[in-house]
Amino acid sequence: MYLIFDTETTGLPRSYNAPMSDLDNWPRLVQLAWQLHDEKGRLLSNKNFIIRPEGFTIPYNAEKVHGISTKRALEEGHPLQEILQVFREDVAQTKYLVGHNIGFDIHVVGSEFLRAALVMPFEGKAELDTKDISTNFCALPGGKGGKFKWPTLTELHQKLFGVGFGDAHDAAYDVDATARCFFGLINQKIQATEPGVNWEEVRYEAPVLGEANFAQPSPKQASTPKTVKNQTSQAPSGEVTDSPFTHLHVHTQFSVLQATSEIPSLIAKAKSQGMKALAMTDHGNMMGAFHFVKEAMSKDITPILGGEFNLCRDRKNKTAKDDGYQTVLLAKNKAGYHNLAKLASYANIEGFYYVPRIDKELLVQYKGDLIATTGGIWGEIPYLILNVGETQAEEAFIWWKEQFGDDFYVELNRHGIPEEDKVNEVLLEFAQKYEVKYFAANNSYYNEKGDAKAHDILLCVKDGELVEKPKKYVGKRGREFRFGFPNDEFYLKSPEEMKQLFADLPEAIHCTQEIVDKCEAYKLAREVLLPKFDIPEEFKHPEDEADGGKRGENSYLRYLTFEGAKKRYPELTPEIQERLDFELKTIENTGYPGYFLIVQDFTRAARDMGVSVGPGRGSAAGSAVAYCVGITNIDPIKYDLLFERFLNPDRVSLPDIDIDFDDEGRQAVIDYVINKYGSNQVAQIITYGTMAAKSAIRDTARVLNLPLAEAGRLANLVPEIKLKTLFELAKNRPALLEKLKGQGELLQKAEELIRVAQGIDESAKTINQATVLEGSVRNTGIHACGVIITPSDITNFVPVALAKDSDMVCTQFDNAVVESAGLLKMDFLGLKTLTLIKDAIKIVKERHGIQLDADEFPIDDVKTYELFQRGETVGIFQYESPGMQKYMRELKPTVFADLIAMNALYRPGPLAYIPSFIKRKHGAEPISYDLEDMKEYLEETYGITVYQEQVMLLSQKIAGFTKGEADVLRKAMGKKQKDVLDKMKPKFVEQAAAKGHDAKRLEKIWTDWEAFASYAFNKSHSTCYAWIAYQTAYLKANHPAEYMASVLSNNMNDITQVTFFMEECRRMGISVLGPDVNESKSGFTVNSKGEIRFGMAAIKGAGAGAVDEIIKERISNGPYSTIFEFAKRVNSRALNKKTMEALAMAGSFDCFKEHHRRQYLEAPEGDISLIEKASRYAQKIQQEEDSAQVSLFGGSSGTAAVPLPSVPPMEPFSQIQQLNIEKEVVGLFISGHPLDEYQLEIDSFTNTTLTALTDLEGLRGKNELRMAGSVASFVHRTTKNGKPFGTLTVEDYHGSFTFFLFGEDYVKFKQYFMTGWFLFISGGVVQKKWGNENELEFKINAISLLSEIRGRLIKGLKVNINLNDLTYELMEKLETITSKYKGEAKLYIEVVDQQENISLELFSKKIKIDPSAELIKELKLLPEVAYKIMDRWS
Repeated sequence: MYLIFDTETTGLPRSYNAPMSDLDNWPRLVQLAWQLHDEKGRLLSNKNFIIRPEGFTIPYNAEKVHGISTKRALEEGHPLQEILQVFREDVAQTKYLVGHNIGFDIHVVGSEFLRAALVMPFEGKAELDTKDISTNFCALPGGKGGKFKWPTLTELHQKLFGVGFGDAHDAAYDVDATARCFFGLINQKIQATEPGVNWEEVRYEAPVLGEANFAQPSPKQASTPKTVKNQTSQAPSGEVTDSPFTHLHVHTQFSVLQATSEIPSLIAKAKSQGMKALAMTDHGNMMGAFHFVKEAMSKDITPILGGEFNLCRDRKNKTAKDDGYQTVLLAKNKAGYHNLAKLASYANIEGFYYVPRIDKELLVQYKGDLIATTGGIWGEIPYLILNVGETQAEEAFIWWKEQFGDDFYVELNRHGIPEEDKVNEVLLEFAQKYEVKYFAANNSYYNEKGDAKAHDILLCVKDGELVEKPKKYVGKRGREFRFGFPNDEFYLKSPEEMKQLFADLPEAIHCTQEIVDKCEAYKLAREVLLPKFDIPEEFKHPEDEADGGKRGENSYLRYLTFEGAKKRYPELTPEIQERLDFELKTIENTGYPGYFLIVQDFTRAARDMGVSVGPGRGSAAGSAVAYCVGITNIDPIKYDLLFERFLNPDRVSLPDIDIDFDDEGRQAVIDYVINKYGSNQVAQIITYGTMAAKSAIRDTARVLNLPLAEAGRLANLVPEIKLKTLFELAKNRPALLEKLKGQGELLQKAEELIRVAQGIDESAKTINQATVLEGSVRNTGIHACGVIITPSDITNFVPVALAKDSDMVCTQFDNAVVESAGLLKMDFLGLKTLTLIKDAIKIVKERHGIQLDADEFPIDDVKTYELFQRGETVGIFQYESPGMQKYMRELKPTVFADLIAMNALYRPGPLAYIPSFIKRKHGAEPISYDLEDMKEYLEETYGITVYQEQVMLLSQKIAGFTKGEADVLRKAMGKKQKDVLDKMKPKFVEQAAAKGHDAKRLEKIWTDWEAFASYAFNKSHSTCYAWIAYQTAYLKANHPAEYMASVLSNNMNDITQVTFFMEECRRMGISVLGPDVNESKSGFTVNSKGEIRFGMAAIKGAGAGAVDEIIKERISNGPYSTIFEFAKRVNSRALNKKTMEALAMAGSFDCFKEHHRRQYLEAPEGDISLIEKASRYAQKIQQEEDSAQVSLFGGSSGTAAVPLPSVPPMEPFSQIQQLNIEKEVVGLFISGHPLDEYQLEIDSFTNTTLTALTDLEGLRGKNELRMAGSVASFVHRTTKNGKPFGTLTVEDYHGSFTFFLFGEDYVKFKQYFMTGWFLFISGGVVQKKWGNENELEFKINAISLLSEIRGRLIKGLKVNINLNDLTYELMEKLETITSKYKGEAKLYIEVVDQQENISLELFSKKIKIDPSAELIKELKLLPEVAYKIMDRWS
């Protein structure tokens, strides 16, 4: 027999996986209906009962679903025990329990049997679930893992019978539909019959059903709660009109992807509406707190900090999803704020599971000085009212009242939602019963009513849904609905609107002011608190404990400074003594000795751990104290670097020391800091990823289902300004053009975007909604280098969260405000160049046994300066750009000061001074000084003011400014602070004139400084980075192969960079060989011949473990002799077939000369590859050795018994095949290049590399540009107007370039769009046809096949011979060579007498040659001969 049954309940369980015995989890039974059928479908029993509620009420949302109210259930219901007894009698007769999602119904009824203490009737009954039986039959796509999804009962009914069914969510009608479907599945032969029953015998006998639940009065008909319309019909009383109103439930954009309100605009709106206070209650975090408080106070609005926290049952339980209830908390004062910060921290650190979560245990711990409200409809009490029952809601209400007392308030929202009206009705009853005050709120997520659509789009972006999909705010959504707000009422309403809305409850308006009065205003900004640094006992001062002084820290810092000075300086001169005393006194006065002690401690620890530490960066290098204690490594006294540029003695501000570490060792230093101060005192810094204009357009277009191509077109129209700014300037074309920096093409795009936005189509909607969303916080990240260290647990100071991909926590405040919030921020920067230097030194040590020390490189090394003079600075830190190379060749630096100056000048602005700087160095332009007194500080830069420090020193010398005043002047000039400059100028002129200087000249000096000071660079930073550059150049000049190997290793993950640097190696005459199991290491290395060997870690598929095993075995037991020995020796667990194939493809086995690459990878038909043979051979050897070990006699290795496999000969790969396979596993060509066969053409006929086209300005004005390369890829495309165009990517030895061809050019050259073709391209740099007059493009004039140009372009070959080398034997050799390579090109011989400086050119009429690569190769073997191809340009 089959018993088909269904239930209606008070709601849904928290967890569908909970056992029946978890009675709090499973909802109460409201209706139980069943039908008992025999195996042929005959109806034996049909029952339908409403259950009388005892100890619970039927919640509003459940009543909406099934139509059974508490009142009706009390009137019509039956006692639960009676119904369970009747049900059990029928269950006892059946074999099968049948239902749609039967597991739910069994658990609901089962839990009621447990509550009633009755014997469970389900034991031994088989379950048949129609949703499972019919899944494949209905075949609905969209299930998990690519499977079909479960059908709903309606979908199954539709599939079987072609119609849906009515009166769903009435248990009796649902049972009838389920039974009909079940027997329908039997009839369709989807479900098997009982033994002995034929398909055709089964016929469903339907019952006669009574009136459905919804034929009764619905909740809307029976007891409609008051609606917004009812309330707004009343006018507010005079008492309410005069009462202030404050919004206490407000979200900002820091409720990530849930609110659109930006804090400045939110505060501005509140100010414009006359509000005196405003709360911020973001979801699950306090990220906006500092910005909110600062902005509100600046507008004379009292900020009330709060949060809407997800309150779950157990924050640490992450076995089941439990987002909890949304709980609104407000801080009454700063102590309350700190409790909010604690809750927000633990919600993210301990409770994060899909969302940040707290629980009641944590809330009770940190409830002090907090106000709690009932919140919106997702709060605990409203949720229970709607979904569980008023009894449970009242119990929860009592708990909150007990916990918060008079600081617990009822929150009333009126957004026009029926559910809210029901909640408010019950909450007002509770409020009256328990004497709890209530206040009016409007849970707001956006500022203006018109922003509702943009907010809806934001929610779709968050959930990855389409706007067109039906939305639902309350109730189960399933697959059919997305989450969305029901109307446009969730905005920041004016006080007048709120008073109108709550005209019937004036006390709700008054109460907001009562809450405001409880809340104190407070700032979050504070002085930075330094962590305590433990100093040795002998330096401790007892007075410090009493008054919090820093005598001990100051004396210990002084001790470390002068101990360090003894090592740094051969003699402690009065000048040095005075400088150190001045700095130490300033540090003492400003109160930051601990800062220096902390930094010197971790920089010392870094060096002790072998981590490279940079020489310094920024203004910190101006501190002699920092130099003496080892924080920096550049002598500031030697280079005129100023301490006051770093720490102004007249204006106390926290010093800022940023430290560079090698990027591999950086984490070790952070770990040291964590271990020293504790993981609860060290954190990273959060970053907020906001929607830029293009991102906002693409996101909006995606959820509006705009075609991808149109979304891309709109995004590409966006100029580099904000959309809001663009539309503000839409009617002011000159202002817009100025904002776009005069770029005509950008103006055209901007005007097109404005035109589109003024339309009414989907594109216009996309742009206008994206404008609202622009700037919204889209995600969070981690600051690349910032680290926070606090005096005690960091949650005592700021809220924190978990950092992504890290065990560390991160602040919820971003980098812009952490210091203002009182946190010590250190920048631990990872600098790849330091790793590069370290690795190069390591390779030198391995190869030559020399231990270099980069800090001790001689500053006057001739080879190093010669390298700079030649401009060979590829791979040199900060000096490798083509522009810098050009200036290096012109400047020809001879002293370190030249390098410092060029590092400072080569940037926008001062770049214009470089030509004059170069001319002055070489005497081509006179060096002059406005005042002779200026020579002392401007002489090193040839009379040009390059550094900010020069302005500071000169203002002190010329006008008698103090050190502090000089720094203020520097800052004011750099930031163009006109008011400060206007005050300082008269002082400068008067004091300098008093020292005898001419007033007119002083005016000129001041004007010059104002013009240049905004460009002038920090000399401290420039000096430090020039020193790192010098170290890299020293290594390249003196240890070129080792340095380039290190450069290649440190760029191994960037194939474009590896290609670029390999070409530089080639230019330097350094061979770069492919990987080799007998020579390669993980990274690039240098072999005994001075050649660079490829690193095996660069091979895709090799695997780090396998590479380590190969190297480890080779170091332990020597090189490998054959592939079979290699397979035998290397651990087979690390070395699989895929790894060996990758090694073979890259050429790593080429050292075994007896085999070639094809044999490793392929085999004749019926045979196996060499790799497989080697692997099987190694396995047999291992088996023999294992069996020998357990044999009676042992001893024998067993290897002699295993013969070496035979390897049949095969034709090797062609060169192009081999190169393509190399590129597949390494990403580039190693053993050669496809262009090698055209080396002659490339050397003779090209004058430009493809990569040079990235700098069109540098090529402007040059005659015809000629280049060659192979086609890497191409695409035929169509413009939005339907016109064809194409992109052609061509690559040469240096890299690649993509050409865009339109119109006639595309038609003319598209025949060359073939991958692998070798092309010769000529053209020139021209002004762009459309756009700004300064915009350039490369215009292709001609394309031809590289293979065809030799015969067309070569006129002949000129051979140059020195008269002293001209012998009969040489002429015979030449004749032999030229006879061998006959062709059509002319042969010229030029004999040169260098002593007399005369030459004679001879032309051979008899001999004509073919100047092939082979001919050139043979000529290169004759050292006495030089040659030149004669082309049509010669």
